[in-house]
Amino acid sequence: MTTAAAPAGRRSTTELAITGMTCASCAMRIEKKLNRLEGVTATVNYATAGARVSHPESVALADLVGTVEHLGYGASLPAGDEEADDEAGLLRTRLLMSLVLTVPVIALAMVPAWQFPAWQWVSLVLAAPVVLLGSWPFHRAAAVNLRHAAATMDTLISLGTLAALAWSVWALVFGDAGMIGMRHGFSLAPGAGDAIYLETAAAVTTFVLAGRWAEARAKRRAGAALRALLDLGAKDVAVLRDGVEGRIPVEALAVGDEFVVRPGERVATDGVVVDGIGAVDASTVTGESVPVEVSPGDEVVGATVAVGSRLVVRATRVGADTQLARIARRVAQAQNGKAQVQRLADRVSAVFVPVVVVIAAATFAGWLAFGGGLTAAFTAAVAVLVIACPCALGLATPTALMVGTGRGAQLGILLRGPEVLESTRRVDTVVLDKTGTLTTGVMRLAHPERVDRTALRLAGAVEDGSSHPLARAITEAARTTGLLPTVTGAGSVDGLGVVGTVHVGETAHEVVVGRPRLLAEHGMPLSPALAAHVEAVRAGGATAVVVGWDGAAREVLPVTDTLRDSAPAAVAALRELGVHPVVLTGDHPTAARAVAARAGIDDVRAEVLPEQKADAVAELQRQGHVVAMVGDGVNDAAALAQADLGLAMGAGTDAAIEAGDVTLVRDDLGAVPDALRLARRTLGTIRGNLFWAFAYNVAALPLAAFGLLNPMIAGAAMAFSSVFVVTNSLRLRRFTPGVRG
Repeated sequence: MTTAAAPAGRRSTTELAITGMTCASCAMRIEKKLNRLEGVTATVNYATAGARVSHPESVALADLVGTVEHLGYGASLPAGDEEADDEAGLLRTRLLMSLVLTVPVIALAMVPAWQFPAWQWVSLVLAAPVVLLGSWPFHRAAAVNLRHAAATMDTLISLGTLAALAWSVWALVFGDAGMIGMRHGFSLAPGAGDAIYLETAAAVTTFVLAGRWAEARAKRRAGAALRALLDLGAKDVAVLRDGVEGRIPVEALAVGDEFVVRPGERVATDGVVVDGIGAVDASTVTGESVPVEVSPGDEVVGATVAVGSRLVVRATRVGADTQLARIARRVAQAQNGKAQVQRLADRVSAVFVPVVVVIAAATFAGWLAFGGGLTAAFTAAVAVLVIACPCALGLATPTALMVGTGRGAQLGILLRGPEVLESTRRVDTVVLDKTGTLTTGVMRLAHPERVDRTALRLAGAVEDGSSHPLARAITEAARTTGLLPTVTGAGSVDGLGVVGTVHVGETAHEVVVGRPRLLAEHGMPLSPALAAHVEAVRAGGATAVVVGWDGAAREVLPVTDTLRDSAPAAVAALRELGVHPVVLTGDHPTAARAVAARAGIDDVRAEVLPEQKADAVAELQRQGHVVAMVGDGVNDAAALAQADLGLAMGAGTDAAIEAGDVTLVRDDLGAVPDALRLARRTLGTIRGNLFWAFAYNVAALPLAAFGLLNPMIAGAAMAFSSVFVVTNSLRLRRFTPGVRG
């Protein structure tokens, strides 16, 4: 098919549900075909049975679906879990039918005492439906791929089972004990009259179906965390309209609506508390173990649970814009990506099947050439075909990624994609922003009763327009003194402070608030007494904000922040992981070192302006360090992008979710070592899965080729390898956080 040339304009991202895939080779073929469309970049995931396609708007959904269907697979927009349930149900039906018919076939072949005249013909009647109907999905997939001159795992299963069935029929009809052979006194299969493989053909089919069914169930369990996340939301809500309370479906809730949340109920959507004082339990969404106190003006997140008292909330985000929906999208995107190790496995799988077919043919020819006999040659060749299926390779990465990212979402840790896993393994330095990361970020003016009232009112007035935590602390303290004076021409100087004109009655004062350096630049140097006061404030771990007006520096405002309770334990955990912690802050060195020392950090880079943070990270990288940056996702965006691994602590804010490679929705510094541990554990599981998948094939192929492996045992072993990989991945569901604040 053809598509229009990719425009230079807008692009779209489309998620597709793919049906009919039976192995990693299928996913590889679909991905390759989609990527041949002009302007299209696609990733196809066998384990999630999905595709994520980035494409120009000129490439329509019909073009993408048509491309997939042309290969013999199905594609549609995702429609929930019903399709996965149907697939597992069909596999279960085929498995039960095959199992019922296979057991007597194996019993007759293995127990001579149960054999009777024409028992082999009875076995044929029982085995044929298993091989032809039970294996129909494998035969169909093999035929579809054959039309496109391609081979997949199904090619091996189909060839092996059909060859065993055909050989058995040939032996029964033409062999020395066969119907035609006995009638005419000759054999077209000398010495093979009793060597039939009906039990092998039936058993291999049944074992593979059992493996596929176990895979389907295990893959569904692997995605359970994401489905549970999506199911957290409330189904209906008590909305207030014109003062009257009524219940409506949550889908009918609009931005601006006010709704009631009673104790024990879930908050219907993201919003702001307008009435009531209580607490919300956010453990199911953010992993935060302690309920958070809320009062009017505080934001609450949809799907959290009200604790203690009735709240009235005004909706600020609904539907796909809510934090829960964004988290779910983030997890789904991560699960559909591919780590570098998986791309290697995909390339191996793409060439593996044709190579195995050649090895099987060479095995057959080799046994004949060295006088092994037709029966032994056939047995070894079928064993090679069956044992070599690379299904486990295709499941190794995506299943571990599904479980790891799902567990992370439950703990408030969101991984942007599988490439993040590679980065965490190499990280040796973690750079921590001080305010809002190492500390709570809730600033307050220390000892306001000792501060000059006029200085506080002037400073609060010029800081009123700033969103900086220091500015908010000063403004809130100043408001307690009464109505703030009028300000004109106020403006901030990045990283240094603010300047403005404050009008008190008929008098206008030029006010400068910020670091001593800013006041000096405006002709307001500090007096010796004021400089000593600044040093005393810093020595106590507070930030010294100097206020000057009318040409002179006049007062020091000590603004303090609180070290996070989890900070010392989190820093210790980072050191246990072999990671060196560094504090990066715009604060004065004395104050920064005082706070860092309480957390157990001795490496402090202070007085770094916001635009210089990325340069500081780059300098560490030039020194040979692999750097992770932990920031709030807003002011530290450039540094997060510069770092080898960016971890955004934003308690779920929009900017935080988009800023880093890892978003820590759980507003707890203990989430940092937990994120590194989870990512490393997930990567270790992937590597372990791939090792066993490769080792299994490498070890089993020679055994099969040398006739040391019965085809029936080979089928069971092949199915077991896939189930082992998925089960090993499921162990990540038991990952527990090591540091909780």
